[in-house]
Amino acid sequence: MASTLTPDVASERIVVPVWSWLLVAVAAFGLYLMVMENGAVLGHLAEQAHELFHDARHFAGFPCH
Repeated sequence: MASTLTPDVASERIVVPVWSWLLVAVAAFGLYLMVMENGAVLGHLAEQAHELFHDARHFAGFPCH
C-alpha cells in the first residue's frame, strides 16, 4: 500500500514554543540544585539549597556527605 502523505505534509517542521524551552532550563537547573550543588555555583546560598534538598538527595540515591 502506498503512502497517502504528500511531500509537503511529510516535511512539515515541528514548532516548539519558547515557554517550553524555558521550562526545560528551569527543570534542569532544579535537578542540578538537588543533585550536584555543594557551593560551587551558588556559594553561601548552597547551604540553603543543601538543606532544602537533603532528604531528596538521599532518597534518590545521591550522596551529599
